[in-house]
Amino acid sequence: MSPLVNGHASSSNAPARAESHLNAADALSFLEEYPRGDGLSVQELMDSRQNGGLTYNDFLMLPGHINFPASIVSLQSKVTKNIVLNTPFLSSPMDTVTEDRMAIALALHGGLGVIHHNCSAEEQAAMVRRVKKYENGFITDPLCLGPESTVGDVLEIKAKFGFCGVPITETGGIGGKLLGIITGRDVQFQKPETSIKSVMTTEVITGRAGITLEDANNLLRDSKKGKLPIVDASGNLISLVARSDLLKNQNYPLASKVPESKQLYCGAAIGTRPGDRDRLKLLVEAGLDVVVLDSSQGNSVFQIEFIQWIKKTYPKLDVIAGNVVTREQAAQLIVAGADGLRIGMGSGSICITQEVMAVGRPQGTAVYAVSEFASRFGIPTVADGGIGNIGHIAKALALGASAVMMGGLLAGTTESPGEYFYHEGKRVKVYRGMGSIEAMEHTQRGSASAKGAILGSDNAATARYFSETDAVKVAQGVSGDVADKGSINKFVPYLYTGLQHSLQDSGVKSVVDLQAASRAGTVRFELRTASAQVEGGVHGLNSYTKRLFA
Repeated sequence: MSPLVNGHASSSNAPARAESHLNAADALSFLEEYPRGDGLSVQELMDSRQNGGLTYNDFLMLPGHINFPASIVSLQSKVTKNIVLNTPFLSSPMDTVTEDRMAIALALHGGLGVIHHNCSAEEQAAMVRRVKKYENGFITDPLCLGPESTVGDVLEIKAKFGFCGVPITETGGIGGKLLGIITGRDVQFQKPETSIKSVMTTEVITGRAGITLEDANNLLRDSKKGKLPIVDASGNLISLVARSDLLKNQNYPLASKVPESKQLYCGAAIGTRPGDRDRLKLLVEAGLDVVVLDSSQGNSVFQIEFIQWIKKTYPKLDVIAGNVVTREQAAQLIVAGADGLRIGMGSGSICITQEVMAVGRPQGTAVYAVSEFASRFGIPTVADGGIGNIGHIAKALALGASAVMMGGLLAGTTESPGEYFYHEGKRVKVYRGMGSIEAMEHTQRGSASAKGAILGSDNAATARYFSETDAVKVAQGVSGDVADKGSINKFVPYLYTGLQHSLQDSGVKSVVDLQAASRAGTVRFELRTASAQVEGGVHGLNSYTKRLFA
């Protein structure tokens, strides 16, 4: 018969029940004496020999201690060696996800839009230019008119760019002597042929060269004017400050901006073919901050040589290389000079690379392996694909990614390209993979109608998959539609606030702290069985309504 311990039968295989009578005040001391926490460390979780390849739904983070409000959680994170974002969100360079409208909206909320290249180089450069001109500190290349221009010229500017506060200089350009400024009120009720010099405002409040941006903003605020021209000692126009930018600063405090120019950050994708060098030249001239080399398999001689050329030709331009899913792939691109890495192969909701090619890796395992390796060399990583909700974002960051790239999660928003239509009673937008036959056919039609435009890559969609010369196009993506998600201006704040609460539940105050705690083993994880995944979702109801935010 088993011996009795505190009145209970005991066996050699069972823990002594005497521990149940420890003083409650000693509970924390007990944990310090036996520090191994519940669950698994990230290293134990990602032991692929034991657990196999894992994706985001296969595990959970265990809760930590909360002694702070969610509102103070910082989501600031590096996406390249030189670029820090206030929000770790990037939009995918897909022709149904990111053009200039998406890039502007996402940058205003602290993220980074990466403009697709399934268009002519001129079209892509024009989109980059619109993002860079959307919000400025000192506008160093403002639109100007000469005194001989007409009201019709001002109205044309308003129709094209949405504003009509234009400085008038002797030369009609920057650097000329400032004569006045034309505003919306000046041209009201005027005939288009009316000369500007007869209606422009000549008594203009100006700032002098050398004024700080803060002082310029204060002067602009106090003057109650829409524009503040900055002039040199001779009265020549050298830059401009806009009141609308003050309002944007107030409404979008997290906006991701280049520190020096206060312009919004903008990224763009290109291929690695010789013609893409011409495309990149136009993008850099438009003000591009970071280029994303767009390939489903980044470990190629084409990408390695292209990175080396970019770093030699444009040393100040940051390069995010990829896609990669193994340390061996990552090492090649790091040596070549990549400033960041994009992780993912076949994990996107519209991607069928793993199914068709039998090549790829489960996204959770890929993000951990590559991020752990790249962090040793100071290279940030972007988890691209498989992000379906806030929890997936938190898990990607906990596994080491500095940011996430989203396609399907942002598709269907007001700011994504395309028109809404109704499918089976639901308001939807088209969403397609860049490896889909539809995306390939779209590029071929665009090439045929470009009429000599520099396309950079003969076929952007097929170039991504090294299939331009194939007689038969083998799809690695599908085309479908996604439900209307409303505007980015509501959806991204929902993602941001939800992610703050996720980190709070984990007991950490920032993305940096989350990753440090994960590496140290203080953030713990748990594997989930298939039945546990069912339990963690909505179940047992006859019907329900799922509202994500209000």
